[in-house]
Amino acid sequence: MAGAYGRRCVGGDGQNGRVAAKRTVVEIGGREVSISNPDKVFFPGLGLTKLDLVHWYQRLAGPVLIGLRGRPMGLKRYVDGIEGEPFYQKRAPKNRPPWIETAQFRYPSGGVADEVVVRHPADLAWLVNLGCIDFHPHPVRAEDLAHPDELRIDLDPNPGVGWPQVREVAMVVRDVLVECGLVGWPKTSGSRGLHILVRIQPLWTFTELRRAALTLARLVEQRVPHLATSRWWKEERHGVFVDYNQNAKDRTQCSAYSIRPTPDGRVSTPLRWEEVPTCDPADFTVATVPQRVATLGDPAEGIDEAAGSLETLLRIAEEHRAAGLPDAPAPPAGDRGQVAAPAPGKSSGATGRRRSTMPLIEVARAATKAEALAGLDRWKARHPEVWPLLAADDVLVDAMRGRSSLWYRVRLNLRHVPPELRPPQEALEVDYDPFAAWRNHPDAEAWRSRRRG
Repeated sequence: MAGAYGRRCVGGDGQNGRVAAKRTVVEIGGREVSISNPDKVFFPGLGLTKLDLVHWYQRLAGPVLIGLRGRPMGLKRYVDGIEGEPFYQKRAPKNRPPWIETAQFRYPSGGVADEVVVRHPADLAWLVNLGCIDFHPHPVRAEDLAHPDELRIDLDPNPGVGWPQVREVAMVVRDVLVECGLVGWPKTSGSRGLHILVRIQPLWTFTELRRAALTLARLVEQRVPHLATSRWWKEERHGVFVDYNQNAKDRTQCSAYSIRPTPDGRVSTPLRWEEVPTCDPADFTVATVPQRVATLGDPAEGIDEAAGSLETLLRIAEEHRAAGLPDAPAPPAGDRGQVAAPAPGKSSGATGRRRSTMPLIEVARAATKAEALAGLDRWKARHPEVWPLLAADDVLVDAMRGRSSLWYRVRLNLRHVPPELRPPQEALEVDYDPFAAWRNHPDAEAWRSRRRG
């Protein structure tokens, strides 16, 4: 792949008749970036190495930087490639080049992190060297961290919901945005969903941004209640969830042209609206996207010049509030359900300490998704009379955020199972504690104090 960079190899040893570099230095725009283990394979099925990803991002640096430039970002590091478990890192590494910029981001929990801010193509190569395959910026610029400049809509299909339904809901989102005087810029998520970005003037707080996004989600749900939902609790959802909480201050989202950790190397790809009704996310991969951009250009070009106002959405939000709708969905006042019983030996169950109107049980808490699903398989084998009664969206596999990595929880919604056949809450098939090492850490009490207020 050609680009505005040079390469020289440092060190190496004989390997299969060739010299494998232990470290490669690439020059990008006058800056030198050291790439350790450049031949390390990150996508085994495609044979893509760390250096291949460096070159890929340099080839598309212009479009990539449109979604990243000036934004603080969290780091999701796949140091062992896509087949290894990633870990999350808020704070910029202390050992970094002097030209890497940071911004001090304050989280609602009270925590403070000096996060990486990307501005230059060389920054992308440096991030890839850390194991960052995709990039996750906040919807705010380093110049004004109190006022976001982007509203984000994440269309997240429930299990069993097909891609055509996601596309249909996306077109409804576009119509609602237009009626509110806003311009939406769609892109594939590179996973199961679709993202719609809306540039806004940096005049509102994160609280107002989230309120506007919730209002938008409700408006979409009102248009197509059989297709979309704004229900926050996962067990109450159907169809496509219009995820407004991506606009909370502590949330990030993969940026445009991020390579996703999928076996086929899918890319979160900007689309033109006329492409949305027929698009297939499998068409947008590391192999196809560079030629697409070279031929068609970048559909997201011009997004920064399309900043709109939240005034209409916030006015409708006030109307919703006056009608009795809360800022965040809550169970109906008349029937708040009950707190799910915990598994033996656990202090909380499938709903934590909240009430739910759904009959939920918890099956597993695991360090990896594979272990969680293996636990589910064992539960299925023990309850063969119950499993056929469950719908696809009754199986809730939750990716939970730990301190620096994901862990996985499996819950089952027994709403379609007659009460007399519902299994009770049993001991967990997999019982993993993601916070065991943290509980006695010297910093744990200070963190808990910040959380308490």
